[in-house]
Amino acid sequence: MTGQELKEYFQEHLVPSKLYKIGGKHHNRICLQKSGSGWDVFFSEHKEKIGLTHYEDEASACRGMKDEIRKAMEVLYGMTFVNSI
Repeated sequence: MTGQELKEYFQEHLVPSKLYKIGGKHHNRICLQKSGSGWDVFFSEHKEKIGLTHYEDEASACRGMKDEIRKAMEVLYGMTFVNSI
């Protein structure tokens, strides 16, 4: 899975765009960002990367981000999507 495919998945499953940023970072969002030789998934708050997890490849990072978004939706909204991919 690529970042673009993940973004399309989130859109199809009505994940609010205010929860995530793919391809960079944005204040108060879970972010997926290319970093050196791999990919990072983290929560961006006040210019800090909180809960930073580094992945060697884009597909692994996308799976990690998808899981974080699923957990965030469950906590914030009491519902989530089926983690099928």
